[in-house]
Amino acid sequence: MKQELARASDATAARFIEIDEDGYFKLDGLRVADQEMGRDWLSRIRMERGSARTLINGEIMIVEAFDDPYVALDIEKLFDGNWQVTMPYGHQEKFKIGSLVVDEWDRFHGFADRGEPSSEGAAAEPVPFVLSRQAQSRLFNIVDEFDDDSLTVDGARIEVRPWLSDQLQSQSDQYWSSAYERGDTGWDLGAPSPALPLLVPQLKLQRARILVPGAGTGNDAAWLAEQGHIVTALDFSPLAIAKAKEKYGHLSDLKFMQADVFSLPETMNSAFDIVIEHTLYCAIPPSRRNDLVKVWRRVLIDRGHLLGIFFAAGSKRAPAGPPFGGSEWELRARLGQSFHALYWNRMRESRPDRLGREVFIYAQKTSKWD
Repeated sequence: MKQELARASDATAARFIEIDEDGYFKLDGLRVADQEMGRDWLSRIRMERGSARTLINGEIMIVEAFDDPYVALDIEKLFDGNWQVTMPYGHQEKFKIGSLVVDEWDRFHGFADRGEPSSEGAAAEPVPFVLSRQAQSRLFNIVDEFDDDSLTVDGARIEVRPWLSDQLQSQSDQYWSSAYERGDTGWDLGAPSPALPLLVPQLKLQRARILVPGAGTGNDAAWLAEQGHIVTALDFSPLAIAKAKEKYGHLSDLKFMQADVFSLPETMNSAFDIVIEHTLYCAIPPSRRNDLVKVWRRVLIDRGHLLGIFFAAGSKRAPAGPPFGGSEWELRARLGQSFHALYWNRMRESRPDRLGREVFIYAQKTSKWD
């Protein structure tokens, strides 16, 4: 199964290049060892809508970074008061100490000063980096003091914000319904995610009870019901559910439910074989992501499955949302011991404005005996 999925997902592999969690490029599964080549490719990275690009042999390549595109192996304070990080291959970037943010695993992230205009002429986006353990240890040796919320450098206290904050407009059913009324629904493709018809048939699923939380107007849920599954489409917005019923109410195996995913009744405990995740994880406040993982576990049967299409768009200088960013590193840490990944790969069949940012994960709920 995994080999079949990989072949389907690698159809346009020539346009993509990976960066592993240590910050090294990978080609055909092997690290690029050439220092000059790696340094050149890193120096050419630019960001477009949260997705990294680089130029290789005259061709723009989409960078699939497991963590931030830059992984700092060392950090130093320069004589002029500026700061500099050193990446793999000896590539160096200057940054402002005030750009540092910290994630819930106490890892520091920042943004390189250098930014290149996008290929569409949009304003430059700074390239994000994450400090390795070695670089972070060195940072703590350089600064005067540090605590959970700040660094003190040369006697000045510098606030360190969260990597993904909960800064957002008020989220309520009215908030989301208003978005549907305005047509401000960029998450709604008007069709099922391309991953479903391309990759799901490879899983050879038996007829299953499926929950689609954050179903919106029901495109993914309807496709699954049309394949013979028994599907419950759940959304916070009454208007989204009304639109879903209008489009797909004729499907006998599709049930609609307006509810808060964090307040589901106990009757839904262990009620589903599969949970589908698509654009809900990135829409809720990041502080509730662990709660969402618990909901997935609660509603799934023992050894049930999670089928997720996640955004891995990395850090943003202004981390407000929705949508909120993330990374494959974060997803791995977040899923932790709750799920065992059966298949995990970047999607290379996404809509053009999502290329390089979507991850397809098929995982099994772990047992308490695992």
